Amino acid sequence: MARGTIRYWAAAKEAAGVAEEPFEAVTLAELLARVTLGREGLARVAARSSFLVDGDPVGRRAHEAVVLADGATVEVLPPFAGG
Repeated sequence: MARGTIRYWAAAKEAAGVAEEPFEAVTLAELLARVTLGREGLARVAARSSFLVDGDPVGRRAHEAVVLADGATVEVLPPFAGG
């Protein structure tokens, strides 16, 4: 099981109540299940967010297929509007 840091940005940070927190998980899917358990607001934001793992976009890959390395940093990037 990998240990790392998950960082929340914008609406995800607000929903999580923290800017970042440590995690233990094997895949991105497992990580998201763990951090959203009992946090419905965060679950809603995460469901429409993009993710970076160690700076690399996850894109459309299945979250079950994204294996996390020890020391990984996962970033949760909610959709944002710009002008």
